Amino acid sequence: MSRVVVTGLGFITSIGNSREEVRDSLIHQRSGIEVYPEFDDPKIPVHVLGTIKEFETSSLDQEDWTIPSKYHVNRAFLRSLSPHALYGYCATRDAIEDAGLEPEDISDPDTGMFTASAGSTSSLVHHVNHLRQYGAERSQPKAIVASIAGTLNFNLASQFRIRGATCGYVSACASSGHALGAAFEEISSGRQKRMVVVGAEDGNADCILPFAAMRALSLNPDPGKASRPFDRDHDGFVGTGGGVALILESEEVAEQRGASVYARMSGYGQASDGFSPVLPQPNGDGLVRAMELGIQRAGLEVADIDYVNAHAPSTPMGDTAEAKALARVFAEKGLTPMVSSTKSLTGHALSMASAMEAAISVLSIREGFVPGSANFENPGEGAEALNIIPATKHQQIDRLITNSSGFGGANVSIVFERS
Repeated sequence: MSRVVVTGLGFITSIGNSREEVRDSLIHQRSGIEVYPEFDDPKIPVHVLGTIKEFETSSLDQEDWTIPSKYHVNRAFLRSLSPHALYGYCATRDAIEDAGLEPEDISDPDTGMFTASAGSTSSLVHHVNHLRQYGAERSQPKAIVASIAGTLNFNLASQFRIRGATCGYVSACASSGHALGAAFEEISSGRQKRMVVVGAEDGNADCILPFAAMRALSLNPDPGKASRPFDRDHDGFVGTGGGVALILESEEVAEQRGASVYARMSGYGQASDGFSPVLPQPNGDGLVRAMELGIQRAGLEVADIDYVNAHAPSTPMGDTAEAKALARVFAEKGLTPMVSSTKSLTGHALSMASAMEAAISVLSIREGFVPGSANFENPGEGAEALNIIPATKHQQIDRLITNSSGFGGANVSIVFERS
């Protein structure tokens, strides 16, 4: 079995659009959450969002978008993009550059790409309404590939001329965790030598507001305090979007080309709650199994884990279920790994969350810090048993788990180790 390492990262996120910006925001606990002008409406109960800076993609006409000058996007390609596909494209370019790869390395039968997104609600609604009003012959020919759930995969796989395995994953907030796990298996089994994994979300009003109808979003108008995972006063998550890409390679291939390695991905586990299409199993049963399977797949013991990057979205039920799961796996055995949720700074990126938090995790391993869980002041239910760190620590960690949970009770836990 081939060992799997991470050799490249790309970030378009609320806390920064580069590795350096993201690292500094995590170390200094600079939040990417802001008051969002589009929520300034008496019919909208929420106020804040993890915003993407330097991009302006609110127009339904892609040619009106503002994009940082370093990313040249030709007109034909731009017309098939939704906002999250643009973010994913930019993050992928940065990850490829960070890994020191050439176009021919990416367009190689031994290189594949797995992506994760929920599609673009804004784009889909716009194109369907246009079709109904004007008819099919006057509608945008690329409406489908610019809007449906596979748009990220369609556009990136073709633009980067991917010739290996490709697939788009849709399992709500566990989506990019499943993509990472599948990519890990492709490489460890020897079917592929390299995988590009990309998660992305529009993160705009149309993407986030449906969660307000579920009473899942924070109503706190203070952008600095609204996202407070594991805290007694959490009242819902803060949404965000963007794009994050990771380059995974077999350790042998990375060594042969002299690549710089962030960390080794040594295992993952997945398990379902079998409980509800929306709510987590109250005691975290599925997440317990996912963590135990991930640790077992990595050939480790539970005591080997130094840190947990928790899913903890800042919803009372989600945080409590995960806190109970973490207590069952660690605290009940007398173990106290550090725990934090970086959603306190970034917001919750939905299907992109796993990829973003995996990238943050391997960055923290290489840079020698543990990101703090901002706004954690008073433990919520179940959190009293955990070693939740409210402030970032400058400390080397050797092994960590990053968790993700999604609708339908999907749970993914990924294990990374210092290489």
